[in-house]
Amino acid sequence: MSNSIEIQKNDGKWLTIITILGIAIPVVVAVLLFLPQTGKLGDLDFSFLPHLNAVLNTATAFALAVGYYFIKSGQRNAHRSSMLIAFGLGSIFLVSYVLYHFQVAATKFGDLNHDHLISDAEASAAGGLRILYYIILFSHIILAATIVPLVLLSIYYGLSRQFEKHTRISTWTFPLWLYVSVTGVIVYLMISPYYLN
Repeated sequence: MSNSIEIQKNDGKWLTIITILGIAIPVVVAVLLFLPQTGKLGDLDFSFLPHLNAVLNTATAFALAVGYYFIKSGQRNAHRSSMLIAFGLGSIFLVSYVLYHFQVAATKFGDLNHDHLISDAEASAAGGLRILYYIILFSHIILAATIVPLVLLSIYYGLSRQFEKHTRISTWTFPLWLYVSVTGVIVYLMISPYYLN
């Protein structure tokens, strides 16, 4: 009984932290996407980071799928390890993503000459793939912002052994997080031909 009371006392503190992070992280990412950045960290070359981010997203998706398998087969410890690995990979991805967008101007889909403008000829060359790319990208961005507090809540409830709450929130967290990870890789594969070499 006293253990349950202690968990409830801690809930308020942790839920406040999760709320702050759940708002702050998407706001920082949004600011980076809409403000011109280029070269804030001097001549550091972060051109490799999109490639690393794709690897991190792929590994995150794999860890999530493995974690799902483990919980469905009743292997709680292996499930916890897989999900913490997914969380760690996602955290590294977030730092890498922020660094890249803080330093490098955004790449535009279809920008063959890298002038950050899409001419009629470039838009025509990209064709319907450009529309598909932006549909996937926008769904990825919206759900990536939404997933932050869900992941944090899922992790918190799992680690604090509040398994009923963990299961309830993870029913939403898992498919959305997997979607965000997989579409991150798809977005990378679609836009990678337009990165500067």
